[in-house]
Amino acid sequence: MTQEPAATPALDELTLGQIVATGLFPLTRDSLVRYAGASGDFNAIHYRDDVAVSVGLPGVLAHGMLTMGLAVQPVVDWAGDPARVVDYQVRFTRPVLVDRVLGAVVSVIAKVGRIEADAGIVRIDLTVTANGQTVLGKAQARVSLA
Repeated sequence: MTQEPAATPALDELTLGQIVATGLFPLTRDSLVRYAGASGDFNAIHYRDDVAVSVGLPGVLAHGMLTMGLAVQPVVDWAGDPARVVDYQVRFTRPVLVDRVLGAVVSVIAKVGRIEADAGIVRIDLTVTANGQTVLGKAQARVSLA
């Protein structure tokens, strides 16, 4: 079965501050091991508490690139085509601690931050949290809707 592509959002129907997408992404230690296999990043701080603590961390941390990838996914889904995301930037402000039992949940809220009507571009500002704290700062995606 082939999935129909999402319709392109209409630039003239967007308003500043409008929430266009949200996402909740549960992470477990198993998730981190699978990501390590896919990415090739086998740093032990991403799956062993003893190693993470030995280097001064509070425990096992999610990969930064995993967090960054999860954060942009709701925007990609909303835009309907990953090629519409023409720029994506974040600042890593706090790591995502993944508890051995409870795991973690990365939460994303995507809002319209700026509309560049002449260029057909919308800037989407992302609020990304985990464990009740912001984990990515100045997370922004520029999306072409032309």
